[in-house]
Amino acid sequence: MEWSLDEYEKLVIRMNTPRVVIDNAVCPAATVVKVDSARKDGVLLEAIQALMDLNLSIRKAYMSSDGRWFMDVFHVTDRFGRKLDGRVIPYIEECLGAGPASRSDTMEGVTVLELSGTDRPGLLSEIFAVLADLQCGVSDATVWTHNGRIASLIFITNEEDSGFPVAADSRRLQRIEARLRNVLKGENDIRGARTAVSSSLALGIHPDRRLHQMMFEDRDYERMPSGDESWSPPSVSVQNWVERGYSEVNVQCRDRPKLLFDVVCTLTDMEYVVFHGRIDTDGDRAHQEFHIRHKDGSPISSGAEKQRVIQCLQAAIERRASSGLRLELCTVDCQGLLADVTRTFRENGLSVTRAEVSTKAEMANNVFYVTDAAGRPVDHKAIDAVRERIGMRILTVSEEPQPRLCQKRSDNEEASGIGLFSWGSIVKRNLFNLGLIRSCS
Repeated sequence: MEWSLDEYEKLVIRMNTPRVVIDNAVCPAATVVKVDSARKDGVLLEAIQALMDLNLSIRKAYMSSDGRWFMDVFHVTDRFGRKLDGRVIPYIEECLGAGPASRSDTMEGVTVLELSGTDRPGLLSEIFAVLADLQCGVSDATVWTHNGRIASLIFITNEEDSGFPVAADSRRLQRIEARLRNVLKGENDIRGARTAVSSSLALGIHPDRRLHQMMFEDRDYERMPSGDESWSPPSVSVQNWVERGYSEVNVQCRDRPKLLFDVVCTLTDMEYVVFHGRIDTDGDRAHQEFHIRHKDGSPISSGAEKQRVIQCLQAAIERRASSGLRLELCTVDCQGLLADVTRTFRENGLSVTRAEVSTKAEMANNVFYVTDAAGRPVDHKAIDAVRERIGMRILTVSEEPQPRLCQKRSDNEEASGIGLFSWGSIVKRNLFNLGLIRSCS
């Protein structure tokens, strides 16, 4: 039988589209999501990214991608630690099966700026003040700081009456970039400031992944001396399994949302392939193990490379760690709102360590993590002063919802020896993949 090109392409698409199975019955404390497909570069990261974008927490996971196929099994809950509602399961299946989401439909009329440089108290306030002065509205923004560096993606719109996006006026865009570059350099620039109009998001790179890439390019993983004697980095170790041709990476740290994405994203961008992995959470602690190789099939080859992997993973974990007090701003959006709010923070001695800005239906929903200028916990008197000035109902102190913990297995189940981490038994592993045994109860 002869097939037309269109029919052949459709067959290839069907063969390479991930198969998604969601089971809400096999585990009493979580929903089991199984994804299998032909193996390709980045397919594991795409699956984790899809779950992350749905604000789901991955409590346990098993990953395997030897040969030409991969299978990933995730035990997920919503952000409150509950099993998933049956009504959202078809939507999850669609998101996982569709591959990486495109932002092209949401970027019309929006210009994306990438900013990186040396962090300092009040820097974010100066950035938003420049944008307000140049009549640029901010529809969305994400700001990360780590190890004395800052990286930000800022989505700007045109508040002038021209009706054209900012990127359509090359001279104006150059003026915006030049002003922001001067602000980022400041008086004590260490490595140089960078401003650019992002093309990565138009190519389908996830914003959080791009922020990791920007920090990595800025070498934020190079450790600076810390004045906090109580500080200790996340536990990351690397060892080689010569007989199997893998390098084993172990991560142990405090659990938090999007932790797995941050680790796998960094390994992927460092051009390692995860062939096997297992994830578990115990209380508020996360335990992650990955068997990795280079794309050419070789394991990590030197002590220097091991150390670099350790440093980069520690940095990836720390970048999104919630440093500081969490403040939520919810109000009607208006021109100069972010400039006014961050200026108030600066005038009261607050420094923003992380920020997430979002505007929907003319409502601003923004989250800021703040410390004092020295990076210490803030004085509640300063917070009260800021809230009184901005508005007690508009600016609130909040905490991120903590997921409820999976209940421990009963003694009988422990005695049976059946679990996710029975790596020595191929039979047990296959039974788990088929959903015939439980790993979280």
